[in-house]
Amino acid sequence: MVVRFLSLLLALTLLTGSAGAQAEERFITVASTTSTENSGLFAHILPLFTEASGIDVRVVAVGTGQAIKLAKNGDADVLLVHHKPSEEAFVAEGYGVERFDVMYNDFVLVGPATDPAGVRGLAEAPTALARIAAAEAPFASRGDDSGTHKKELGLWLAAGVDAAAASGTWYRETGAGMGATLNTASGMDAYALSDRATWLKFANKGSLEILVEGDPELFNQYGVILVSPQRHPHVKAGEGEAFIKWLTSPAGQAAIAAYRIDGAPAFFPNARKAGS
Repeated sequence: MVVRFLSLLLALTLLTGSAGAQAEERFITVASTTSTENSGLFAHILPLFTEASGIDVRVVAVGTGQAIKLAKNGDADVLLVHHKPSEEAFVAEGYGVERFDVMYNDFVLVGPATDPAGVRGLAEAPTALARIAAAEAPFASRGDDSGTHKKELGLWLAAGVDAAAASGTWYRETGAGMGATLNTASGMDAYALSDRATWLKFANKGSLEILVEGDPELFNQYGVILVSPQRHPHVKAGEGEAFIKWLTSPAGQAAIAAYRIDGAPAFFPNARKAGS
């Protein structure tokens, strides 16, 4: 009888301990872009959030289009991407609760130092792309429906160029992330559009340099959205809201502002605080 009692007590202790460990494990899944991950931003700010909240953050870093698909399927609790029209549509269609600005940086047009298309220093990115197309100079595109790819397509449209018609010739679609696309551009001495943070972090620049920057059309805004718990009841709304409120709070904004790559700021906080 004593042995049976002790066995039962041990089993209950193990069961209680296991349940307690599961209860203590608080985490959210964030669907985000390759730029926030590859730039090193998340490695800098997420430990600060976890320390403050006790909530771990697991990031799925893909292109913006794929991140939105994951969130629509309920495979993430929070969406943090950088294509505002797509983000606003995500909310309008009932997949997200509310969108908040978080931070911004810009896109840059990079290319070989020899600059065969003669675009260096141009004020307008569409003009630069038109020259690249006219020269049939190699251009490496992400071609992956990411926020960067969406921006690039808009710039080609503004330039009056059907770049897709040249696919496989001077226009090469990598179907890959920003780092891999920059590697391709470096190897081909090709032009490419990059977000500034990934460019700053990218080590294998080869002969590539920033040739066009500063055009207002190259502005790059990031937004954060809680995935709708009404559409997906399993969404961790409380933890997700805590992350969004921290990210848009003075503490979160300061953490973003403090992140530097070789001394240069990678992102600039500009949030309207969640709940305000």
